[in-house]
Amino acid sequence: MNSQLAPYLYYLPRPNENQNQIVTIINNQRTTVFEVDGFEERIYCQNLCYIAKLFLDHKTLYFDVDPFLFYVLCEVDSRGFHPVGYFSKEKYSDVGYNLACILTFPSHQRKGYGRFLIAFSYELSKKEERVGSPEKPMSDLGQQAYKPYWASTIIDFLLNQSTESSLSIMDISKRTSIMAEDIVFTLNQLGILKIISGIYFIAAEENMLRKLAKKYPVKNPRVDASKLHWAPFMTDVKRDKFSIYSKKPTVDKTNGGGDEKKVP
Repeated sequence: MNSQLAPYLYYLPRPNENQNQIVTIINNQRTTVFEVDGFEERIYCQNLCYIAKLFLDHKTLYFDVDPFLFYVLCEVDSRGFHPVGYFSKEKYSDVGYNLACILTFPSHQRKGYGRFLIAFSYELSKKEERVGSPEKPMSDLGQQAYKPYWASTIIDFLLNQSTESSLSIMDISKRTSIMAEDIVFTLNQLGILKIISGIYFIAAEENMLRKLAKKYPVKNPRVDASKLHWAPFMTDVKRDKFSIYSKKPTVDKTNGGGDEKKVP
């Protein structure tokens, strides 16, 4: 990394400083994620945006970082914390976005950190008890990152985490916090979604799902949700259309259930 960028990257305070602005929210032996409030740390967050602009052609710069939270992934060693990537999200999104911009610094790519940050954004959505989606329209790089993540997460859920005899698109959405339209898109891309008379059917036997699981495995590093120490901004769930509690069941039990999926 260019030495001229170092002061912008390593401005991050240690965890025992400014606890109310920057909080350690997940820990393991190698990595830590810090939450940085754009309102409290404007200069630092603006510098993150400037760095992202160096490597993302589609990145749009805004001086107003107040409405955003930034999540900075750091490698940890005996010398301290070393930023390797970040993503930002709006404190509250009217359209359900749980990620605005994501970047893994070039010197730390091909380590799985991009997928880790994507998975982390959905773990935050689960804590918020909301469904979420990345900011649209996505760039080509964004699609390359999200499509494998959505595929591996949904296939793993269908194979290993779902015990229900009948399951709807909305049920998958509630459990994974992936927005229903992204689930429909992913299943269609995988070729296992059929639409008959306006009703969705997942047409895949277990053997096919296992083949797809080999093609789209859940990769490391993974987010350990048990180590996620974080509380979301409070919202009125009755008025929040992206809250999982506002999602109505979509399986018609009177028609026999099964793998029947109605249009959300």
